[in-house]
Amino acid sequence: MATYVWDFTQGDKDHKDLLGGKGANLAEMTRLGLPVPPGFTITTEACRAYMRTGAVPRELAVEVTTALRLMEDRLGRRFGDPDDPLLVSVRSGAKFSMPGMMETVLDVGLNDVTVHGLARFSGDERFAWDSYRRLCQMFGRTVLGIDGALFADALDAAKAARGVTSDVDLDAAALRELVGQFQEIVRAHTGRPFPQDPREQLDLAIVAVLGSWNTERARLYRRKERIPDDLGTAVNVVPMVFGNLGPTSGTGVAFTRDPATGKTGNYGDYLANAQGEDVVAGIRNTLSLDDLAERDPAAYADLRRAMRQLETHYRDLCDIEFTIERGKLWMLQTRVGKRTAPAAFRIATQLVDEHLITLDEALARVTGAQLSQLLFPQFAVDADRTLLARGMAASPGAAVGAAVFDSAAAQERAARGEDVVLVRRETNPDDLGGMIAAVGVLTARGGKTSHAAVVARGMGRTCVVGAEAVDIDAVARSFRVDGHVVREGDTVAIDGSTGEVFLGSVPVEPSPVSRYLDEGLDSALAQAPDDDTRELVSAVDRLLTHADQVRRLHVHANADTADDAARARRLGAQGVGLCRTEHQFLGERRVLVERVVLAADDDARQSALDALLPLQRADFTALLEAMDGLPTTIRLLDPPLHEFLPDLTELSVRVALAHERGQDVPDDERLLAAVQRMHEANPMLGLRGVRLGLVVPGLFALQIRAICEAVVERRAAGGDPHAEIMVPLVGSVQELRLVKDEARAIMAEVGAARGVELDLPVGVMIELPRAALTADRIAEEAAFFSFGTNDLTQTTWGFSRDDVEGAFFAQYTDNGVLTVSPFETIDARGVGRLVDIAVAEGRATNPSLSIGVCGEHGGDPESIRFFHGAGLDYVSCSPFRVPVARLEAGRAAVEDATVDAR
Repeated sequence: MATYVWDFTQGDKDHKDLLGGKGANLAEMTRLGLPVPPGFTITTEACRAYMRTGAVPRELAVEVTTALRLMEDRLGRRFGDPDDPLLVSVRSGAKFSMPGMMETVLDVGLNDVTVHGLARFSGDERFAWDSYRRLCQMFGRTVLGIDGALFADALDAAKAARGVTSDVDLDAAALRELVGQFQEIVRAHTGRPFPQDPREQLDLAIVAVLGSWNTERARLYRRKERIPDDLGTAVNVVPMVFGNLGPTSGTGVAFTRDPATGKTGNYGDYLANAQGEDVVAGIRNTLSLDDLAERDPAAYADLRRAMRQLETHYRDLCDIEFTIERGKLWMLQTRVGKRTAPAAFRIATQLVDEHLITLDEALARVTGAQLSQLLFPQFAVDADRTLLARGMAASPGAAVGAAVFDSAAAQERAARGEDVVLVRRETNPDDLGGMIAAVGVLTARGGKTSHAAVVARGMGRTCVVGAEAVDIDAVARSFRVDGHVVREGDTVAIDGSTGEVFLGSVPVEPSPVSRYLDEGLDSALAQAPDDDTRELVSAVDRLLTHADQVRRLHVHANADTADDAARARRLGAQGVGLCRTEHQFLGERRVLVERVVLAADDDARQSALDALLPLQRADFTALLEAMDGLPTTIRLLDPPLHEFLPDLTELSVRVALAHERGQDVPDDERLLAAVQRMHEANPMLGLRGVRLGLVVPGLFALQIRAICEAVVERRAAGGDPHAEIMVPLVGSVQELRLVKDEARAIMAEVGAARGVELDLPVGVMIELPRAALTADRIAEEAAFFSFGTNDLTQTTWGFSRDDVEGAFFAQYTDNGVLTVSPFETIDARGVGRLVDIAVAEGRATNPSLSIGVCGEHGGDPESIRFFHGAGLDYVSCSPFRVPVARLEAGRAAVEDATVDAR
């Protein structure tokens, strides 16, 4: 039988699957001897049982009673005692951090009787009524599902009536009156009075937190972060410690290093005379930890010791929530903190230099997604700009877009293709959809640990918070700064690295990391404007260099021109894994291919082929020169036939109009007849790839001859070309044999004519399920396999990518059929299974078979880890994704070695 409740003394940080991240880390801090209130965790098993049945397990109530009594005995206080009440908080905590997505209820156990006992215990009537109004507000919103705006409006009205701007300025009488108003809101919207039984409050709060796992915003966040839906959340029940007991009390969030930049020092937010939700909600602007040092040096010193102990123990940046109750420090949470992309690279290398982690561990702590963020452009330093306001730099980047003032507007405009900046007083979990849709987030309130800052950092969104000069009028959908009004739709620009807010658009320039990848380390360091930038560029170079040293997978590029290939080589590509030759037939050349396909006789066809040969030879010569000494895989023509033919509808209309005017158009009539004859209902599955090469005489022969002659030219010029010929859309080994025989004959002919020996590898693109399932046969003839995962995904799923992504993918992700598009990340169970079969059976036939992937999955971080595990030799991706693929290939090797070591 499962045990659903664990005391903090029972677990540790390795129990995240069962206790969630928060519960596991509370147990770990307890084990380390840090000052943690003695509480207990309801496991994720209870949540999963609740999701299955819709009811909490019968045993849970008994286990909660046992744990609650143990807590009471340790503290010498009783839950619900009218004279000296023990109060608890009820908080969620999933395995993966989900900032602001799950629910929290504080001060559980207060009622109309115990509030007086709390006043006597604390000696502060105002504090007791403030705690009670917080319970009514959180409980009403979270547990009873009442619109939170009703409570917020009542609170604002109470402050306005007494001429104050902050809730801390409300006296006991005002708070007592507010509690009555809140309870009336509860009665009006639920039909029953606010619960007075402390145990009923606790049980209802536990159920609410369990149920919050499946709120819409929680599901949205999980889809965004690819967190499985079946994990469930744990529930942490912790004795209340009070930061709102006057000026010697307070609450805060601290980081052992700056999560925005990675700098060491005192980073965090502190609020005196406040509870924890006040900090993360962003409703009051915060003080710094340096301010705490001045106000309470002893508590600050205790906090610094705890921070150092936790960073040393976790060997990473730690995010810490704490409360000070009348000078006594209490640790309420720690976790490995979310950080921006620049901070991730800086912190990883700092910890290596401090001998806390190895280079392998440092590589595992940065991601390709973070490296991609560092490649985004930034605002040009010398550009003209109009400064509106300054706030706190919460998440770096340069964001330019139309100002919008709510989540719905952000999503609506973004769906139309607009860039938008979400502007709010402060964000809350209901704003998640808008934050995902926006390119940047700006808030007037809050600090670096507010909801906006934490969520934006986690998503890689540019964010500026605490811009106090920005006076937002949500009803008028505008904001005002020093008399200047910015209305919805007006363009604003925010700099998440400096905290600056600008009016209008600001031009951008390449980032320092992008410049490093394109021009080299020395040039990037020489152009860096400051030490922080130099540190960042050096950190990226160090980890990318280490990735290159440890990775097993080679990284090639998909490049169709010499310019593309040269850029890819500068970015670290070790070859070309895919040259799409059909891209070389665009523009004026398309007419020549059309003449080949529609030729009425052999002479007409040969004339068109003769015109194409020197053009193709020049293409391949330039490509091989750019990739001299490196493998260059050239795919023979692979587009659907219709791409080389005139548009059927357009041609039909032209002929019909000519007939209507009495005009004689024999050429168009012959062309229309040919196009009608070759018209296909489903061109993507029709006459394309190897089929086109076998059906249209001379087409593949032209390309093979051009490749061979280009190789000879490059050798004669002193080059070292490594051309490989790839046959597309093969489904049968006999198709490959026919093309390979033709290729061998052309190699022999060209070699004999030039006095050289040509033996170019001929391989196949595996993009049909049948090719994967008959890989053992195909490997008898193929020198290499290259998985075309775009078409392999289409043919495995029966999806037409261009049709289905806009038609129903959004609904499929909403209802859980898909967690991510299979065209973005490899479908490991389906398409990946075909890859595994083809690799195993292909190499069983031909152990020396070289195998790679050239679909865009080759640049996707998660897919790269799959390809590493599948035993491929290389991945190939777009040139701009080459650095990301290099990093992720190194991370895959490190993770693989770590697993093997275990």
